Amino acid sequence: MAETGTKDRASDQAAQTAQNALDVPVQQLKEAGREVVKALMVQTLEKATGRIEGLAHRLNDAADGAGAGTKAAAAGAEAIAQGKSPLKAGVGAGMAGVKEKAKQVIGAGGGDGDGNGGGGDKTKVTTIIEQFDVGLPKRVAYDQWTRFTDYPSFTKKVESVEQESDEKLNWRAQIFLSHRTWESTITEQIPDERIVWRSKAPHGYVDGTVTFHELAPTLTRILLVAEYHPDGFFEKTANLWRAQGRRLRADFKHIKRHMMTQTLLQQDEVEGWRGEIRDGEVVKSHEDALKEEKGEKEDDKEEGDQEATDEKDEKDETQEQDKQEAKSE
Repeated sequence: MAETGTKDRASDQAAQTAQNALDVPVQQLKEAGREVVKALMVQTLEKATGRIEGLAHRLNDAADGAGAGTKAAAAGAEAIAQGKSPLKAGVGAGMAGVKEKAKQVIGAGGGDGDGNGGGGDKTKVTTIIEQFDVGLPKRVAYDQWTRFTDYPSFTKKVESVEQESDEKLNWRAQIFLSHRTWESTITEQIPDERIVWRSKAPHGYVDGTVTFHELAPTLTRILLVAEYHPDGFFEKTANLWRAQGRRLRADFKHIKRHMMTQTLLQQDEVEGWRGEIRDGEVVKSHEDALKEEKGEKEDDKEEGDQEATDEKDEKDETQEQDKQEAKSE
């Protein structure tokens, strides 16, 4: 019995030794297999990345003279080559395509810094023509219009107006979520007749003319003709939907509302600038204009008094002649 047990243990040990001997090659084969798979995956990825990078370079080269679709594809391929996910690459490519398409539509280009638009493409100018009638004498309507520093109090988006000089004004307004500033120069201003101005700004500017026409002693027509020159991606994009034109028309209506509700009730308190500007230079100051008007009023009064005296003398003479004729009869 003892001898039999000894044989069984020897057999088990021999079987275990044989199994261990078999396990070593199997384990090594598994590890070798994994290394082979890794090597194949790296080689495949390197080849794919190389093809994608080559495609991105070719698309970029073609996109230099191509349209929005080609540039969008180039952007997407380059993003994938850099390791971004296909989803992020697709979104980025879509945004690049939209931006490029917008640039092609609006002719986006660099400006010269003075608001006069540079680059190759010609920017489309928006012309705005508006008119309204107010129940005010022409002088009162004109005087109210020249009170530029009052505009922020009754317009919606004009934040401030600084009168640098009689012919120069600095404006600041809110445009959507941003703020814009520009400088206006009055090139011609004839009291009670017209005002002509030119502007400059880095993000678009407005040139225009406003004229005043008497329809009746207490009825005036105001005519506005303005040209909006957009400059910059934001302004040109907004101009596609005529956003600035609508904004200017809305402020024009605010001016009319103010004249009809406030100025109408305070006509005697409205004092405008009565000077004269020609070719961008002041040729008559406000004070000189008032002196002239005062002198003209005094001359008119003297002429009126003289005419009244002459009429009285003529009437007295006629009455005296009638009396003499009556006596002679």
